[in-house]
Amino acid sequence: MAVHLRLTRVGRHKHPIYRVVAADARMRRDGRFLEVIGTYNPLKESDKAVFKEDRVLDWLKRGAKPTDPVRALLRKTGVMKALAESRKEATPAS
Repeated sequence: MAVHLRLTRVGRHKHPIYRVVAADARMRRDGRFLEVIGTYNPLKESDKAVFKEDRVLDWLKRGAKPTDPVRALLRKTGVMKALAESRKEATPAS
């Protein structure tokens, strides 16, 4: 099963809020998902994206592929940097 980290839209008309979820790649955008791993509010001034960093890292290590918008949010919040550092620590130095 291919897992993607993607945004699902919630909120009301013209006031979007997005959940960042781990979902099967075959499911619809707002369909079934496996786990909610964060939120994104584009209308907020600060702290637009909030992630459960440990859960995001776990999904990424298991092979989940983030969509382009989610990848950009992960970079802004520093989660991708934490992933790179954890991979460096896991590989033994030769």
